[in-house]
Amino acid sequence: MKISVVIPVYNENETIRDLYAAVKAVNLAKEIILVDDCSTDGTREILAGLHDDTTRVIFHERNMGKGAALRTGFQNATGDIVIIQDADLEYDPREYPNLLKPIEEGVADVVYGSRFLGAPHRVILFWNMVANKLLTFLTNILYNTILSDMETGYKVFKKEVVADMVIHARRFDFEPEFTAKVLKQKVRIYDVPITFNPRDYTEGKKIGLRDAFEAVWTLIKYRFVD
Repeated sequence: MKISVVIPVYNENETIRDLYAAVKAVNLAKEIILVDDCSTDGTREILAGLHDDTTRVIFHERNMGKGAALRTGFQNATGDIVIIQDADLEYDPREYPNLLKPIEEGVADVVYGSRFLGAPHRVILFWNMVANKLLTFLTNILYNTILSDMETGYKVFKKEVVADMVIHARRFDFEPEFTAKVLKQKVRIYDVPITFNPRDYTEGKKIGLRDAFEAVWTLIKYRFVD
């Protein structure tokens, strides 16, 4: 199966080189799609210098948000399986074999890399953890499921899962919208534990309180609206 890694990027000049090298080092992706969402810190220049047969770089001419960057990536991905990879080094590409295993074994269509199933992680940001767990709890109530980490950035899926999916999210509301629509498709979803190295806001973390409220509204809206 051909694997496409989609990487949304915005102002990650300090991490993008190392992240790209880490994805390449795993040597599983047949296609790496980097979507720059109009970075202003030199990231675009770094990406413009990448030349590799497996790599495609797409530039947004204005900042539209993570969700919009992912939509662009999905539209251009040609693989059988898509891996979403954040550009900030919070998620380790060495997890790819574990994330892919349930799909390769034919027991899953979608895999969520869970930060809350006991794998090693950096000890930081208590209230972010609380918000993530509350949003996951709300997801489980609304959609009658038992996910352990709805907001995880590691989502791996067969390309056919999004073939007919219309995604409206522009920012971090991508996670709840994608989850809601996947759950309503009744596809097979697996949770897999992953290591996690979160950064704090002084290190460039972007998601905030506003996004938590948007996630709540998104989960409720798509429970009742197609």
